[in-house]
Amino acid sequence: MKAEAIEAGMKKVGRLLAAMLLGCFACVCSFGQNATHSSNAMVSGQVAGSGASEQEEAPSTTFKVDVKLVNVFVSVQDANGAPVSSLKKDNFELLEDGHPEKIAVFSRESELPLSIVLGVDASLSTKKDLRVELESARRFARSILRPIDTLSLYEFSEVVDEIVPFTGDMRRIDRGIEQIRVGTATALYDAVYLGAQALEKRRGRKVMVLITDGGDTMSKVNYQDALRAAEEAEAIIYSIIIVPIEADAGRDIGGEHALIELSRETGGKHYYATSIPTLDKAFQKISEQLRTQYLLAYYPSRRVTDSQFRRIQIHVVGEGDDSMRARYRAGYYTTKSH
Repeated sequence: MKAEAIEAGMKKVGRLLAAMLLGCFACVCSFGQNATHSSNAMVSGQVAGSGASEQEEAPSTTFKVDVKLVNVFVSVQDANGAPVSSLKKDNFELLEDGHPEKIAVFSRESELPLSIVLGVDASLSTKKDLRVELESARRFARSILRPIDTLSLYEFSEVVDEIVPFTGDMRRIDRGIEQIRVGTATALYDAVYLGAQALEKRRGRKVMVLITDGGDTMSKVNYQDALRAAEEAEAIIYSIIIVPIEADAGRDIGGEHALIELSRETGGKHYYATSIPTLDKAFQKISEQLRTQYLLAYYPSRRVTDSQFRRIQIHVVGEGDDSMRARYRAGYYTTKSH
């Protein structure tokens, strides 16, 4: 009897414990569901409230809005080619596809970091003057780089090599310059394309300086691909064209024309260098322009257009505007090609 009573008591305790555990589990589930419902209700309330506010303020027809800020770096020169650094916001008119836009951000001599891709043509035709060209490039790097700036060194011949990744350390840049060796052909467009891809990841002002004596002979990408990559990266291209005699009618100008267009479309400039003094002067002109840039930024007012490419126009008004010339990128793409 005693054993049976103990066994009965243990069964009763087991049933009580089971009931208690089941009750606790039900409470936990109920709490989790309530918490989930409360969270959903809170999110729903926020969305509903936001939607109600938008319905009250927005017009009956709505469009998807792209509020991306478009940055345009501008260099201005007077009639003598000297940089102009005293202009104000009111001295600029900015248009997109012919439509006036409001300048939201304006600054002179931007303090934004400067990232420079220095591309050196190391093809066989440059062998004679390559060393002195590199010495001139070294002087340029020393004069332009501030503590916040960086430079990446590329050489291009039949292939494109990044000799030095972005750095502000002149000792690394000097060692990289010493490593450049002469190759055979010229993959210019590949160099522009790869340099633009590297610049696209950078912040601040992005510049590509190309030192070359001619056109492309064996790139995998074409001119249009190279130009689009530069435009999407917001890279400004400066071309230093090495020619024995600038006015020589017998030289191949096809490559020169491509370099001129690359520079113009991206807001840069081309220079001819026929000697070391003119090469140093070209680098000096580039430095002056980079030190006296203006930043104009705006939010596009038109949300829908018929083209992926939106063209930018900038006019200088007042302050002897008839004699001034502004250089800036031709436009931007609304969608990426890659």
